[in-house]
Amino acid sequence: MTLKQNDARVKTPIANRPWFIYVVLSPIFFVLLGYVIYPLLGVFRDSFFVNGSFSLAYYKRIFNTSGMTNLQAIWNSLYISVLSVICCGIVGTGLAFLLESFEFPGRKALKAFAVIPMALPSLIGAISFDFLYGSTGIIPRGLKAIFGLSAVPFALKGISGVLVVHTFTMYTYFYLPVSAALRNADTSLEEAASGLGASRRQVFGRVRLPMLTPSITAATMLVFMISMASYTAPLIYGIDRTLTMQIVLSRTNGDLGMASAQSTILAMISVFFLVIMRAYEGRRNYSGVSKGSAIHRKEVKGRFTRALTVAGSFLAVLFLMLPIFVIILISFSANGKWTTQVLPPVYTLNHYVDLFTQTKFLLPIKNSLIMSLAAAAGNVVFGVAAAYFMSRRKFAGRGIVDKLIMLPWSLPGTVVGISLIVAFNIPTIFSFGQVWVGTYYILPIAYFVRHLPLVYRSTCASFAQTDASCEEAARGLGANWFFGFFRVVLPMVAGGVASGAILGLVQGVGEFVASILLYTSKSMPISVAINQQMYSFRFGTACAYGTLQIALVAVLLLISERLKGDTASGPI
Repeated sequence: MTLKQNDARVKTPIANRPWFIYVVLSPIFFVLLGYVIYPLLGVFRDSFFVNGSFSLAYYKRIFNTSGMTNLQAIWNSLYISVLSVICCGIVGTGLAFLLESFEFPGRKALKAFAVIPMALPSLIGAISFDFLYGSTGIIPRGLKAIFGLSAVPFALKGISGVLVVHTFTMYTYFYLPVSAALRNADTSLEEAASGLGASRRQVFGRVRLPMLTPSITAATMLVFMISMASYTAPLIYGIDRTLTMQIVLSRTNGDLGMASAQSTILAMISVFFLVIMRAYEGRRNYSGVSKGSAIHRKEVKGRFTRALTVAGSFLAVLFLMLPIFVIILISFSANGKWTTQVLPPVYTLNHYVDLFTQTKFLLPIKNSLIMSLAAAAGNVVFGVAAAYFMSRRKFAGRGIVDKLIMLPWSLPGTVVGISLIVAFNIPTIFSFGQVWVGTYYILPIAYFVRHLPLVYRSTCASFAQTDASCEEAARGLGANWFFGFFRVVLPMVAGGVASGAILGLVQGVGEFVASILLYTSKSMPISVAINQQMYSFRFGTACAYGTLQIALVAVLLLISERLKGDTASGPI
Protein backbone atom coordinates (compact mmCIF):
# COMPACT_ATOMS: atom_id res chain seq x y z
CA MET A 1 0.00 0.00 0.00
CA THR A 2 2.84 2.30 0.81
CA LEU A 3 4.52 1.58 -2.54
CA LYS A 4 1.34 2.44 -4.46
CA GLN A 5 1.00 5.70 -2.60
CA ASN A 6 4.63 6.55 -3.37
CA ASP A 7 4.10 5.70 -7.05
CA ALA A 8 0.98 7.93 -7.17
CA ARG A 9 2.93 10.74 -5.59
CA VAL A 10 5.73 10.40 -8.13
CA LYS A 11 3.31 10.41 -11.06
CA THR A 12 1.42 13.50 -9.86
CA PRO A 13 1.94 16.24 -12.48
CA ILE A 14 4.11 19.09 -11.28
CA ALA A 15 1.43 21.62 -12.21
CA ASN A 16 -1.01 19.95 -9.80
CA ARG A 17 1.25 20.05 -6.79
CA PRO A 18 0.31 22.66 -4.11
CA TRP A 19 3.64 24.46 -4.18
CA PHE A 20 3.77 24.81 -7.97
CA ILE A 21 1.47 27.82 -8.14
CA TYR A 22 3.60 29.78 -5.67
CA VAL A 23 6.75 28.97 -7.66
CA VAL A 24 5.13 30.24 -10.86
CA LEU A 25 3.68 33.29 -9.12
CA SER A 26 6.96 34.19 -7.37
CA PRO A 27 8.08 36.56 -10.20
CA ILE A 28 4.69 38.28 -10.00
CA PHE A 29 5.03 38.60 -6.22
CA PHE A 30 8.52 40.06 -6.76
CA VAL A 31 7.18 42.61 -9.27
CA LEU A 32 4.26 43.62 -7.04
CA LEU A 33 6.50 43.89 -3.99
CA GLY A 34 9.33 45.73 -5.72
CA TYR A 35 7.49 48.10 -8.06
CA VAL A 36 4.11 48.66 -6.41
CA ILE A 37 4.23 48.05 -2.65
CA TYR A 38 7.81 49.07 -1.89
CA PRO A 39 7.64 52.42 -3.77
CA LEU A 40 4.29 53.33 -2.23
CA LEU A 41 5.53 52.47 1.26
CA GLY A 42 8.58 54.61 0.54
CA VAL A 43 6.40 57.61 -0.30
CA PHE A 44 4.30 57.05 2.82
CA ARG A 45 7.43 56.72 4.97
CA ASP A 46 9.13 59.82 3.57
CA SER A 47 6.03 61.91 4.17
CA PHE A 48 6.43 61.29 7.93
CA PHE A 49 10.19 61.68 8.28
CA VAL A 50 12.30 64.84 8.19
CA ASN A 51 16.09 64.38 8.29
CA GLY A 52 15.63 60.80 9.49
CA SER A 53 13.31 61.67 12.40
CA PHE A 54 9.58 61.09 12.62
CA SER A 55 7.71 64.33 12.09
CA LEU A 56 4.36 65.69 10.96
CA ALA A 57 6.01 68.83 9.60
CA TYR A 58 4.99 68.23 5.98
CA TYR A 59 1.36 67.64 6.88
CA LYS A 60 1.35 70.69 9.16
CA ARG A 61 2.59 72.76 6.21
CA ILE A 62 -0.15 71.32 4.00
CA PHE A 63 -2.98 71.93 6.45
CA ASN A 64 -1.64 75.20 7.83
CA THR A 65 -4.47 77.69 7.38
CA SER A 66 -2.05 80.63 7.24
CA GLY A 67 -0.65 79.30 3.96
CA MET A 68 -3.67 78.26 1.91
CA THR A 69 -1.82 77.04 -1.19
CA ASN A 70 -2.05 73.32 -0.45
CA LEU A 71 -5.55 73.49 1.02
CA GLN A 72 -6.67 75.39 -2.07
CA ALA A 73 -4.99 72.74 -4.22
CA ILE A 74 -6.90 69.95 -2.46
CA TRP A 75 -10.18 71.83 -2.79
CA ASN A 76 -9.58 72.66 -6.46
CA SER A 77 -8.72 69.05 -7.28
CA LEU A 78 -11.89 67.77 -5.59
CA TYR A 79 -14.02 70.55 -7.06
CA ILE A 80 -12.77 70.00 -10.61
CA SER A 81 -13.08 66.21 -10.31
CA VAL A 82 -16.68 66.29 -9.06
CA LEU A 83 -17.74 68.79 -11.71
CA SER A 84 -15.92 66.74 -14.37
CA VAL A 85 -17.89 63.66 -13.34
CA ILE A 86 -21.17 65.61 -13.54
CA CYS A 87 -20.38 67.17 -16.94
CA CYS A 88 -19.05 63.95 -18.45
CA GLY A 89 -22.02 62.03 -17.04
CA ILE A 90 -24.53 64.41 -18.58
CA VAL A 91 -22.84 64.53 -21.99
CA GLY A 92 -21.82 60.86 -22.21
CA THR A 93 -25.03 59.36 -20.83
CA GLY A 94 -27.21 61.79 -22.79
CA LEU A 95 -25.39 60.99 -26.04
CA ALA A 96 -25.72 57.25 -25.36
CA PHE A 97 -29.49 57.56 -24.85
CA LEU A 98 -29.81 59.72 -27.96
CA LEU A 99 -27.91 57.36 -30.26
CA GLU A 100 -29.31 54.12 -28.84
CA SER A 101 -32.93 55.21 -28.39
CA PHE A 102 -33.62 57.19 -31.60
CA GLU A 103 -33.15 56.66 -35.32
CA PHE A 104 -32.51 59.87 -37.25
CA PRO A 105 -30.53 61.12 -40.27
CA GLY A 106 -26.87 61.49 -39.36
CA ARG A 107 -27.05 59.03 -36.47
CA LYS A 108 -24.53 56.59 -37.93
CA ALA A 109 -22.03 59.33 -38.71
CA LEU A 110 -22.37 60.83 -35.24
CA LYS A 111 -21.98 57.40 -33.65
CA ALA A 112 -18.85 56.72 -35.68
CA PHE A 113 -17.25 60.01 -34.64
CA ALA A 114 -18.44 59.92 -31.01
CA VAL A 115 -15.30 58.04 -29.94
CA ILE A 116 -12.89 60.48 -31.65
CA PRO A 117 -11.73 61.99 -28.31
CA MET A 118 -10.17 58.63 -27.41
CA ALA A 119 -7.59 59.22 -30.14
CA LEU A 120 -6.48 62.49 -28.51
CA PRO A 121 -3.75 62.13 -25.86
CA SER A 122 -4.43 64.35 -22.85
CA LEU A 123 -1.75 66.94 -23.64
CA ILE A 124 -2.78 67.27 -27.30
CA GLY A 125 -6.45 67.57 -26.33
CA ALA A 126 -5.71 70.45 -23.96
CA ILE A 127 -3.45 72.20 -26.49
CA SER A 128 -5.96 71.86 -29.35
CA PHE A 129 -8.74 73.43 -27.29
CA ASP A 130 -6.46 76.30 -26.33
CA PHE A 131 -5.64 76.89 -30.01
CA LEU A 132 -9.36 76.78 -30.84
CA TYR A 133 -11.10 78.49 -27.92
CA GLY A 134 -8.42 80.15 -25.78
CA SER A 135 -7.94 83.89 -25.43
CA THR A 136 -5.75 83.86 -28.57
CA GLY A 137 -7.65 80.99 -30.17
CA ILE A 138 -8.79 80.79 -33.76
CA ILE A 139 -12.54 80.95 -33.10
CA PRO A 140 -12.55 83.92 -30.64
CA ARG A 141 -10.15 85.85 -32.90
CA GLY A 142 -12.23 84.95 -35.95
CA LEU A 143 -15.45 86.22 -34.36
CA LYS A 144 -13.66 89.38 -33.25
CA ALA A 145 -12.46 90.02 -36.83
CA ILE A 146 -15.78 89.17 -38.48
CA PHE A 147 -17.89 91.39 -36.25
CA GLY A 148 -15.31 94.13 -35.72
CA LEU A 149 -15.24 93.72 -31.94
CA SER A 150 -12.77 95.48 -29.70
CA ALA A 151 -12.07 92.27 -27.79
CA VAL A 152 -12.67 88.56 -28.24
CA PRO A 153 -16.29 87.68 -27.33
CA PHE A 154 -15.32 84.67 -25.22
CA ALA A 155 -12.31 82.58 -24.28
CA LEU A 156 -11.71 79.40 -22.36
CA LYS A 157 -9.61 80.01 -19.29
CA GLY A 158 -9.20 78.89 -15.71
CA ILE A 159 -11.37 76.17 -14.24
CA SER A 160 -14.02 76.54 -16.97
CA GLY A 161 -11.37 75.73 -19.58
CA VAL A 162 -10.23 72.69 -17.60
CA LEU A 163 -13.83 71.44 -17.31
CA VAL A 164 -14.48 71.83 -21.05
CA VAL A 165 -11.32 69.90 -21.90
CA HIS A 166 -12.11 67.21 -19.32
CA THR A 167 -15.66 66.86 -20.64
CA PHE A 168 -14.53 66.53 -24.24
CA THR A 169 -11.73 64.05 -23.55
CA MET A 170 -13.51 61.95 -20.89
CA TYR A 171 -17.21 61.78 -21.78
CA THR A 172 -16.47 58.59 -23.73
CA TYR A 173 -15.91 56.81 -20.40
CA PHE A 174 -19.65 57.28 -19.79
CA TYR A 175 -20.79 57.00 -23.39
CA LEU A 176 -19.24 53.60 -24.19
CA PRO A 177 -20.41 51.54 -21.17
CA VAL A 178 -23.86 53.15 -21.06
CA SER A 179 -24.32 52.52 -24.80
CA ALA A 180 -23.36 48.87 -24.33
CA ALA A 181 -25.75 48.54 -21.38
CA LEU A 182 -28.60 50.08 -23.36
CA ARG A 183 -28.00 47.75 -26.31
CA ASN A 184 -28.15 44.74 -23.99
CA ALA A 185 -31.06 46.04 -21.91
CA ASP A 186 -34.02 43.75 -21.20
CA THR A 187 -37.03 45.68 -22.45
CA SER A 188 -39.46 43.16 -20.95
CA LEU A 189 -38.90 44.73 -17.53
CA GLU A 190 -39.91 48.15 -18.83
CA GLU A 191 -42.90 46.66 -20.63
CA ALA A 192 -43.98 44.92 -17.42
CA ALA A 193 -43.68 48.19 -15.47
CA SER A 194 -45.73 50.02 -18.10
CA GLY A 195 -48.33 47.27 -18.02
CA LEU A 196 -48.67 47.75 -14.27
CA GLY A 197 -49.50 51.42 -14.78
CA ALA A 198 -46.10 53.10 -14.35
CA SER A 199 -45.59 56.37 -16.21
CA ARG A 200 -42.68 56.94 -18.60
CA ARG A 201 -40.88 58.94 -15.95
CA GLN A 202 -41.37 56.18 -13.38
CA VAL A 203 -40.19 53.51 -15.83
CA PHE A 204 -37.09 55.53 -16.59
CA GLY A 205 -36.29 56.40 -12.97
CA ARG A 206 -37.27 53.10 -11.32
CA VAL A 207 -36.41 50.52 -13.98
CA ARG A 208 -34.06 51.67 -16.75
CA LEU A 209 -31.75 53.98 -14.80
CA PRO A 210 -31.09 51.51 -11.93
CA MET A 211 -30.13 48.85 -14.48
CA LEU A 212 -27.45 51.22 -15.75
CA THR A 213 -25.98 51.77 -12.27
CA PRO A 214 -22.97 49.43 -12.69
CA SER A 215 -21.94 51.17 -15.93
CA ILE A 216 -22.48 54.65 -14.52
CA THR A 217 -20.66 53.78 -11.28
CA ALA A 218 -17.64 52.38 -13.14
CA ALA A 219 -17.51 55.48 -15.37
CA THR A 220 -17.84 57.77 -12.35
CA MET A 221 -14.88 56.11 -10.63
CA LEU A 222 -12.76 56.30 -13.76
CA VAL A 223 -13.52 59.95 -14.56
CA PHE A 224 -13.05 61.05 -10.94
CA MET A 225 -9.65 59.37 -10.64
CA ILE A 226 -8.44 60.63 -14.03
CA SER A 227 -9.60 64.14 -13.15
CA MET A 228 -7.83 64.00 -9.80
CA ALA A 229 -4.69 62.94 -11.67
CA SER A 230 -5.09 65.58 -14.39
CA TYR A 231 -2.01 67.69 -14.98
CA THR A 232 -2.12 68.85 -18.59
CA ALA A 233 -5.40 70.79 -18.57
CA PRO A 234 -4.54 72.75 -15.37
CA LEU A 235 -1.07 73.38 -16.82
CA ILE A 236 -2.43 74.80 -20.10
CA TYR A 237 -5.16 76.89 -18.44
CA GLY A 238 -3.05 78.25 -15.60
CA ILE A 239 -4.59 76.44 -12.61
CA ASP A 240 -1.44 75.91 -10.58
CA ARG A 241 -3.26 75.16 -7.33
CA THR A 242 -4.18 71.52 -7.86
CA LEU A 243 -2.56 68.57 -6.11
CA THR A 244 -0.85 67.30 -9.25
CA MET A 245 0.59 70.74 -10.03
CA GLN A 246 1.81 71.16 -6.45
CA ILE A 247 3.45 67.71 -6.51
CA VAL A 248 5.36 68.53 -9.69
CA LEU A 249 6.31 71.94 -8.27
CA SER A 250 7.62 70.37 -5.05
CA ARG A 251 9.59 67.81 -7.06
CA THR A 252 11.04 70.55 -9.28
CA ASN A 253 12.10 72.54 -6.21
CA GLY A 254 13.81 69.48 -4.74
CA ASP A 255 11.35 69.20 -1.83
CA LEU A 256 10.81 65.45 -2.20
CA GLY A 257 9.40 65.07 1.32
CA MET A 258 6.62 67.55 0.62
CA ALA A 259 5.98 65.87 -2.74
CA SER A 260 5.64 62.56 -0.89
CA ALA A 261 3.14 64.02 1.58
CA GLN A 262 1.10 65.58 -1.22
CA SER A 263 1.22 62.31 -3.17
CA THR A 264 0.04 60.39 -0.11
CA ILE A 265 -2.98 62.68 0.26
CA LEU A 266 -3.78 62.42 -3.46
CA ALA A 267 -3.51 58.62 -3.36
CA MET A 268 -5.69 58.39 -0.24
CA ILE A 269 -8.41 60.54 -1.82
CA SER A 270 -8.43 58.41 -5.00
CA VAL A 271 -8.46 55.09 -3.16
CA PHE A 272 -11.10 56.31 -0.67
CA PHE A 273 -13.38 57.38 -3.51
CA LEU A 274 -12.82 54.02 -5.21
CA VAL A 275 -13.78 52.14 -2.03
CA ILE A 276 -16.90 54.27 -1.51
CA MET A 277 -18.12 53.73 -5.07
CA ARG A 278 -17.41 50.00 -4.90
CA ALA A 279 -19.36 49.78 -1.65
CA TYR A 280 -22.27 51.71 -3.18
CA GLU A 281 -22.29 49.48 -6.24
CA GLY A 282 -22.26 46.34 -4.08
CA ARG A 283 -25.32 47.34 -2.04
CA ARG A 284 -27.77 46.01 -4.62
CA ASN A 285 -28.00 43.40 -7.35
CA TYR A 286 -28.58 44.96 -10.74
CA SER A 287 -28.68 41.84 -12.89
CA GLY A 288 -31.87 40.87 -14.68
CA VAL A 289 -33.50 37.46 -14.37
CA SER A 290 -35.38 37.46 -17.66
CA LYS A 291 -34.15 37.45 -21.22
CA GLY A 292 -35.69 40.06 -23.45
CA SER A 293 -34.85 41.84 -26.66
CA ALA A 294 -32.74 44.95 -26.92
CA ILE A 295 -34.42 48.34 -26.99
CA HIS A 296 -36.00 49.49 -30.24
CA ARG A 297 -34.96 52.87 -31.54
CA LYS A 298 -37.75 55.33 -32.25
CA GLU A 299 -37.62 56.91 -35.67
CA VAL A 300 -37.59 60.70 -35.78
CA LYS A 301 -40.37 61.88 -38.11
CA GLY A 302 -41.36 65.21 -39.53
CA ARG A 303 -39.50 67.21 -42.18
CA PHE A 304 -38.44 70.02 -39.86
CA THR A 305 -37.33 67.67 -37.08
CA ARG A 306 -35.31 65.51 -39.48
CA ALA A 307 -33.65 68.59 -40.98
CA LEU A 308 -32.83 69.76 -37.48
CA THR A 309 -31.26 66.42 -36.59
CA VAL A 310 -29.16 66.50 -39.77
CA ALA A 311 -27.89 69.98 -38.89
CA GLY A 312 -27.28 68.99 -35.28
CA SER A 313 -25.39 65.84 -36.29
CA PHE A 314 -23.23 67.82 -38.72
CA LEU A 315 -22.36 70.41 -36.08
CA ALA A 316 -21.63 67.70 -33.51
CA VAL A 317 -19.30 65.85 -35.89
CA LEU A 318 -17.59 69.13 -36.80
CA PHE A 319 -17.10 69.97 -33.13
CA LEU A 320 -15.60 66.51 -32.53
CA MET A 321 -13.23 66.78 -35.47
CA LEU A 322 -12.11 70.39 -35.01
CA PRO A 323 -9.45 69.64 -32.35
CA ILE A 324 -7.77 67.18 -34.71
CA PHE A 325 -8.14 69.49 -37.71
CA VAL A 326 -6.52 72.40 -35.87
CA ILE A 327 -3.54 70.30 -34.73
CA ILE A 328 -2.97 69.12 -38.30
CA LEU A 329 -3.35 72.67 -39.66
CA ILE A 330 -0.89 74.20 -37.21
CA SER A 331 1.58 71.36 -37.80
CA PHE A 332 2.18 72.91 -41.23
CA SER A 333 2.59 76.46 -39.92
CA ALA A 334 6.02 78.10 -39.80
CA ASN A 335 7.39 78.60 -36.30
CA GLY A 336 7.39 82.19 -35.06
CA LYS A 337 5.18 83.56 -37.86
CA TRP A 338 1.75 83.20 -36.21
CA THR A 339 1.26 86.10 -33.84
CA THR A 340 -1.95 88.16 -34.01
CA GLN A 341 -3.49 86.65 -37.15
CA VAL A 342 -6.63 84.51 -37.01
CA LEU A 343 -4.92 81.68 -38.91
CA PRO A 344 -1.22 80.94 -39.39
CA PRO A 345 0.01 83.07 -42.33
CA VAL A 346 2.95 80.91 -43.46
CA TYR A 347 2.99 77.15 -44.03
CA THR A 348 5.81 74.64 -44.49
CA LEU A 349 6.60 70.92 -44.60
CA ASN A 350 9.90 71.37 -42.79
CA HIS A 351 8.55 70.20 -39.42
CA TYR A 352 7.78 66.73 -40.73
CA VAL A 353 11.08 66.60 -42.59
CA ASP A 354 12.90 67.51 -39.36
CA LEU A 355 11.05 64.88 -37.33
CA PHE A 356 12.38 62.07 -39.48
CA THR A 357 15.77 63.40 -40.49
CA GLN A 358 17.22 65.25 -37.48
CA THR A 359 18.33 63.14 -34.55
CA LYS A 360 17.19 65.60 -31.86
CA PHE A 361 13.61 65.53 -33.23
CA LEU A 362 13.59 61.82 -34.03
CA LEU A 363 14.84 60.76 -30.58
CA PRO A 364 11.54 61.41 -28.67
CA ILE A 365 9.61 59.38 -31.26
CA LYS A 366 12.08 56.52 -30.96
CA ASN A 367 12.05 56.73 -27.16
CA SER A 368 8.25 56.62 -26.90
CA LEU A 369 7.99 53.60 -29.18
CA ILE A 370 10.82 51.64 -27.54
CA MET A 371 9.76 52.38 -23.96
CA SER A 372 6.06 51.72 -24.63
CA LEU A 373 6.82 48.47 -26.48
CA ALA A 374 9.16 47.29 -23.71
CA ALA A 375 6.53 48.06 -21.06
CA ALA A 376 3.81 46.35 -23.12
CA ALA A 377 5.97 43.23 -23.53
CA GLY A 378 6.47 43.06 -19.77
CA ASN A 379 2.75 43.64 -19.23
CA VAL A 380 1.93 40.71 -21.51
CA VAL A 381 4.30 38.30 -19.75
CA PHE A 382 3.27 39.17 -16.20
CA GLY A 383 -0.35 40.10 -16.96
CA VAL A 384 -1.13 36.84 -18.76
CA ALA A 385 0.57 34.72 -16.09
CA ALA A 386 -1.29 36.49 -13.30
CA ALA A 387 -4.63 36.35 -15.13
CA TYR A 388 -4.27 32.63 -15.83
CA PHE A 389 -3.61 31.62 -12.26
CA MET A 390 -6.14 34.08 -10.86
CA SER A 391 -8.81 32.67 -13.20
CA ARG A 392 -7.90 28.97 -13.17
CA ARG A 393 -6.50 28.34 -9.70
CA LYS A 394 -7.59 28.92 -6.13
CA PHE A 395 -4.91 29.73 -3.59
CA ALA A 396 -4.42 31.65 -0.36
CA GLY A 397 -4.07 35.41 -0.93
CA ARG A 398 -5.79 35.37 -4.32
CA GLY A 399 -7.97 38.41 -3.55
CA ILE A 400 -5.03 40.42 -2.22
CA VAL A 401 -2.97 39.74 -5.36
CA ASP A 402 -5.88 40.89 -7.55
CA LYS A 403 -6.21 44.17 -5.66
CA LEU A 404 -2.46 44.81 -5.71
CA ILE A 405 -2.30 44.32 -9.48
CA MET A 406 -5.17 46.76 -9.99
CA LEU A 407 -3.86 49.31 -7.46
CA PRO A 408 -1.64 51.28 -9.91
CA TRP A 409 -4.66 51.94 -12.15
CA SER A 410 -6.36 53.77 -9.26
CA LEU A 411 -3.28 55.91 -8.54
CA PRO A 412 -2.52 59.18 -10.36
CA GLY A 413 0.55 59.28 -12.58
CA THR A 414 2.16 61.83 -10.28
CA VAL A 415 1.90 59.41 -7.34
CA VAL A 416 3.43 56.58 -9.38
CA GLY A 417 6.20 58.90 -10.56
CA ILE A 418 7.06 60.21 -7.09
CA SER A 419 6.93 56.70 -5.60
CA LEU A 420 9.47 55.43 -8.15
CA ILE A 421 11.73 58.43 -7.48
CA VAL A 422 11.62 57.79 -3.72
CA ALA A 423 12.18 54.05 -4.15
CA PHE A 424 14.99 54.02 -6.70
CA ASN A 425 17.10 57.09 -5.94
CA ILE A 426 19.33 54.69 -3.98
CA PRO A 427 20.53 51.18 -4.88
CA THR A 428 18.08 48.43 -3.85
CA ILE A 429 17.58 44.74 -4.51
CA PHE A 430 14.66 45.64 -6.78
CA SER A 431 16.89 47.88 -8.91
CA PHE A 432 19.61 45.20 -8.87
CA GLY A 433 21.98 47.37 -6.87
CA GLN A 434 21.72 50.34 -9.23
CA VAL A 435 20.31 53.86 -8.93
CA TRP A 436 17.52 54.07 -11.53
CA VAL A 437 16.47 57.68 -11.06
CA GLY A 438 17.98 59.71 -13.88
CA THR A 439 18.44 56.65 -16.11
CA TYR A 440 16.65 55.41 -19.22
CA TYR A 441 15.10 52.46 -17.34
CA ILE A 442 12.87 54.36 -14.93
CA LEU A 443 10.29 55.45 -17.53
CA PRO A 444 9.62 51.96 -18.98
CA ILE A 445 9.21 50.74 -15.39
CA ALA A 446 6.65 53.50 -14.77
CA TYR A 447 4.75 52.59 -17.95
CA PHE A 448 4.89 48.91 -16.99
CA VAL A 449 3.52 49.52 -13.49
CA ARG A 450 0.77 51.89 -14.63
CA HIS A 451 -0.52 49.74 -17.51
CA LEU A 452 -0.16 46.22 -16.12
CA PRO A 453 -3.81 46.33 -14.94
CA LEU A 454 -4.98 46.85 -18.54
CA VAL A 455 -3.45 43.60 -19.85
CA TYR A 456 -4.34 41.74 -16.66
CA ARG A 457 -8.00 42.72 -16.65
CA SER A 458 -8.35 42.22 -20.40
CA THR A 459 -6.89 38.71 -20.15
CA CYS A 460 -9.05 37.88 -17.12
CA ALA A 461 -12.11 38.77 -19.21
CA SER A 462 -10.88 36.45 -21.97
CA PHE A 463 -10.33 33.58 -19.53
CA ALA A 464 -13.83 34.13 -18.13
CA GLN A 465 -15.25 33.58 -21.62
CA THR A 466 -13.26 30.41 -22.43
CA ASP A 467 -14.02 26.87 -21.35
CA ALA A 468 -11.47 25.28 -19.03
CA SER A 469 -12.44 21.84 -20.35
CA CYS A 470 -10.32 22.44 -23.49
CA GLU A 471 -7.18 22.54 -21.36
CA GLU A 472 -8.36 19.51 -19.41
CA ALA A 473 -8.92 17.63 -22.66
CA ALA A 474 -5.36 18.40 -23.75
CA ARG A 475 -4.06 17.08 -20.45
CA GLY A 476 -6.19 13.97 -20.87
CA LEU A 477 -4.54 13.36 -24.24
CA GLY A 478 -1.12 13.41 -22.63
CA ALA A 479 -0.04 17.05 -23.02
CA ASN A 480 2.01 18.50 -20.19
CA TRP A 481 1.11 21.83 -18.60
CA PHE A 482 3.47 23.93 -20.71
CA PHE A 483 2.32 22.38 -23.99
CA GLY A 484 -1.35 22.74 -23.01
CA PHE A 485 -0.92 26.37 -22.01
CA PHE A 486 1.02 27.55 -25.07
CA ARG A 487 -0.76 25.47 -27.71
CA VAL A 488 -4.33 25.38 -26.37
CA VAL A 489 -5.00 28.06 -23.73
CA LEU A 490 -2.95 30.99 -25.04
CA PRO A 491 -4.38 30.95 -28.60
CA MET A 492 -7.90 31.05 -27.14
CA VAL A 493 -7.24 34.28 -25.23
CA ALA A 494 -4.82 35.85 -27.72
CA GLY A 495 -7.35 38.46 -28.86
CA GLY A 496 -7.95 39.74 -25.33
CA VAL A 497 -4.22 39.74 -24.58
CA ALA A 498 -3.42 41.67 -27.75
CA SER A 499 -6.26 44.12 -27.13
CA GLY A 500 -5.03 44.87 -23.60
CA ALA A 501 -1.44 45.19 -24.81
CA ILE A 502 -2.45 47.65 -27.53
CA LEU A 503 -4.40 49.75 -25.03
CA GLY A 504 -1.28 49.76 -22.85
CA LEU A 505 0.71 50.95 -25.87
CA VAL A 506 -1.85 53.72 -26.44
CA GLN A 507 -1.51 54.87 -22.85
CA GLY A 508 2.29 54.67 -23.02
CA VAL A 509 2.54 56.72 -26.20
CA GLY A 510 0.31 59.42 -24.71
CA GLU A 511 1.70 59.31 -21.14
CA PHE A 512 2.75 62.73 -19.88
CA VAL A 513 2.19 63.12 -16.14
CA ALA A 514 4.62 60.42 -14.96
CA SER A 515 6.97 61.22 -17.85
CA ILE A 516 7.42 64.86 -16.86
CA LEU A 517 8.68 63.71 -13.44
CA LEU A 518 10.99 60.92 -14.61
CA TYR A 519 12.42 61.76 -18.04
CA THR A 520 16.01 62.65 -18.84
CA SER A 521 17.45 64.26 -21.94
CA LYS A 522 18.18 60.77 -23.33
CA SER A 523 14.76 59.29 -22.49
CA MET A 524 12.53 62.22 -23.45
CA PRO A 525 9.20 60.88 -24.87
CA ILE A 526 6.94 62.54 -27.44
CA SER A 527 4.63 64.11 -24.84
CA VAL A 528 7.47 65.90 -23.04
CA ALA A 529 8.92 67.02 -26.40
CA ILE A 530 5.54 68.52 -27.31
CA ASN A 531 5.43 70.40 -24.01
CA GLN A 532 8.94 71.77 -24.48
CA GLN A 533 8.22 72.87 -28.05
CA MET A 534 5.08 74.67 -26.87
CA TYR A 535 6.99 76.57 -24.18
CA SER A 536 9.56 77.52 -26.83
CA PHE A 537 6.70 78.89 -28.98
CA ARG A 538 7.54 76.37 -31.72
CA PHE A 539 3.87 75.59 -32.29
CA GLY A 540 4.40 74.02 -35.71
CA THR A 541 6.92 71.48 -34.43
CA ALA A 542 4.78 70.72 -31.36
CA CYS A 543 1.71 70.06 -33.51
CA ALA A 544 3.73 67.94 -35.96
CA TYR A 545 4.66 65.75 -33.00
CA GLY A 546 1.01 65.85 -31.94
CA THR A 547 -0.26 64.81 -35.38
CA LEU A 548 2.14 61.89 -35.39
CA GLN A 549 1.02 60.94 -31.89
CA ILE A 550 -2.67 61.13 -32.86
CA ALA A 551 -2.06 59.00 -35.96
CA LEU A 552 -0.23 56.36 -33.97
CA VAL A 553 -2.88 56.24 -31.24
CA ALA A 554 -5.69 56.08 -33.83
CA VAL A 555 -4.04 53.13 -35.62
CA LEU A 556 -3.56 51.28 -32.34
CA LEU A 557 -7.18 51.89 -31.34
CA LEU A 558 -8.44 50.65 -34.71
CA ILE A 559 -6.38 47.47 -34.33
CA SER A 560 -7.75 47.03 -30.81
CA GLU A 561 -11.34 47.41 -32.03
CA ARG A 562 -10.70 44.94 -34.85
CA LEU A 563 -9.33 42.41 -32.38
CA LYS A 564 -12.35 42.85 -30.13
CA GLY A 565 -14.65 42.39 -33.09
CA ASP A 566 -12.90 39.23 -34.27
CA THR A 567 -12.79 37.53 -30.91
CA ALA A 568 -15.20 36.90 -28.11
CA SER A 569 -12.99 38.54 -25.60
CA GLY A 570 -11.81 42.03 -24.90
CA PRO A 571 -10.86 44.46 -22.19
CA ILE A 572 -13.31 45.56 -19.61
